[in-house]
Amino acid sequence: MDVTQNPRPSTGPDRLRTWWTGARRTVDAKPDTRLSADLGTWSVMLLAIGSVVGTGVFVILGVVVPIAGPAVPISFLLAGIVCMLSGLSYAELASTLPSSGSVYSYAYSTVGEGLAWIVGWCFILEYCIGLSAVSVGWSDYLVVGVQSLTGFTIPVQISAAPAAGGWIDLPAVIVILAVAYVVTRGVRESTRTNNLLVLLKLGLLAVFCAIAFSAFQPANLTPLFATGIAGMLTASSQLLFAYNGFDAAAVAGGESGNPRRAIPLAIVGALSIITVVYVLVALAAVGAWPWQRFSGPDGEAALTVIAGQVTGSELVSNLMSAGIVVVVVSTILAGVYTLSRVVFSMSSDGLLPARLSAVSPRTRTPAKATAMLATLIAILAGFIPLDTLASAVSLGTLLIFTVVNVSVLVLRRTRPQLPRGFRVPLGPVIPLLAIAFNLYLMSRLRGSTWILFGLWITIGIVVYLAYGQRRAQGGVDVERQATRG
Repeated sequence: MDVTQNPRPSTGPDRLRTWWTGARRTVDAKPDTRLSADLGTWSVMLLAIGSVVGTGVFVILGVVVPIAGPAVPISFLLAGIVCMLSGLSYAELASTLPSSGSVYSYAYSTVGEGLAWIVGWCFILEYCIGLSAVSVGWSDYLVVGVQSLTGFTIPVQISAAPAAGGWIDLPAVIVILAVAYVVTRGVRESTRTNNLLVLLKLGLLAVFCAIAFSAFQPANLTPLFATGIAGMLTASSQLLFAYNGFDAAAVAGGESGNPRRAIPLAIVGALSIITVVYVLVALAAVGAWPWQRFSGPDGEAALTVIAGQVTGSELVSNLMSAGIVVVVVSTILAGVYTLSRVVFSMSSDGLLPARLSAVSPRTRTPAKATAMLATLIAILAGFIPLDTLASAVSLGTLLIFTVVNVSVLVLRRTRPQLPRGFRVPLGPVIPLLAIAFNLYLMSRLRGSTWILFGLWITIGIVVYLAYGQRRAQGGVDVERQATRG
């Protein structure tokens, strides 16, 4: 690899400035095509849908309906619009600089090494905590479903059945490790499994909507803003967790056969489908059930309870729970795939140990990175309570969205000549609007969330200064990477 760069300052203020900007250098970086390039538009879109539509939509209503009241469909719509604004910027960057590193690589190419590291570090937090929460939620549904159908209680639980005296959430650990095995088998095998599960998932939600709309009561929607406009907006900020993961489509840029066309279509298409599905599910739920009931003990399993009560059949409720257990696996699969590719890219740039960028010669997947991450996520899901950490995910997501929109503005100014398969409409207006919305939603998060997030960022800075900055190899060559599409 041919590298030409200015010497790095080793001490003093110059070193800190270098942390933010990265050394100015021209690099013939390792191409992302070391991975396979087998993904088409349809598979990338389903990958994004599978990554987003997980336990969030099945359990989040019990959290946000008491906050937003009957206006919760509007909260879902606003959260979807905020994500779409940033999704358009993702689409432009992915069509210009297709990379398996997604927002981390975009940040490296536009705003420098130091901020790119922070973005990648936030990405690791976002996905590790998010996937741990999803696997624990999956485990909860599994335990409840097995108990209702057979009367047997899985004894090794701390989250779903603490009274059983268990000390590890074994089902959550098993599902993470099993999914990681599938991901390391190859991208074609992973996407085929994901495609089937996503179609089943959307079918399950369609069945719920059909059942719930049959019992729709317009009176349940009045007054629409029962908790006020502020309640509706607060719920929107929390609902970003339910949209978390659509950037899986951008990560697939390194393994797409035609990323310049496929990734923008997949991002915009996936977000459109997800928003419509979420709004319909929320509208059907609050139309069939008075909003006050969502704050009760049945709130977290609202979809299955509503389906059972409307049909008058416990079997329908049990079948709904069983379906959720099956289809939520796609969320874990897409998440493990996404995180492993970002860590692969960070390792390729020298910011993480080189062994994590090793690619299996047989499957063309970053098997070592996938195994390491699966082990970490399994430990979090199996042993550590996540309630106090999950709120930091939304803050990290909003920060990442903000950097994506800033990167679009910077790249348009510094590299206007690069070919773009997609451009965000209305010039800088939409990226600026997205930045404003993201900052506003960040301001509505609790102080404790900022403290936890600040602690994570501090750890990241220490790791970067002690390890990554000394070993960084230069990141992405913008002109070279732009020819990838």
